[in-house]
Amino acid sequence: MALLNHEVHKGHEGHEGLAADVERLCAIIVDSGLKVHRALGPGLLESAYEHCLAYELTSRGVLLARQVPLPIVYEATRLDAAYRMDIVVDDAVVIEIKAVEALTRLHEAQVLTYLKLSRKRVGFLMNFNVELFKDGLRRLRS
Repeated sequence: MALLNHEVHKGHEGHEGLAADVERLCAIIVDSGLKVHRALGPGLLESAYEHCLAYELTSRGVLLARQVPLPIVYEATRLDAAYRMDIVVDDAVVIEIKAVEALTRLHEAQVLTYLKLSRKRVGFLMNFNVELFKDGLRRLRS
């Protein structure tokens, strides 16, 4: 079931020009991540958090794809590189999941690159290996 329509209607833009429906989707993503973090806490592998977050989002009626290949186009040639986006929600929002001691600028650069190559406008970097979920959450825009 498609939860949200991504057309931007005049007068219905949200945070920094994103459509209100994308903003609602972002709120669902953050709330789902928080629920998973509260249930599991830090210390697991990234794949465990990815499975649980995907389950939580789909249980809320959100469409998503996991481990989405991300090709690179170089000199008009499509190269199937080894890049994979952890979760793409409703073909609009990229989620990169981490379970690391601390997020770095390199992690943020990874999400920004995914946004650029996929032509998506918003992404989340979620590090579940933290005591407080808000300390491991970054929202990024292209």
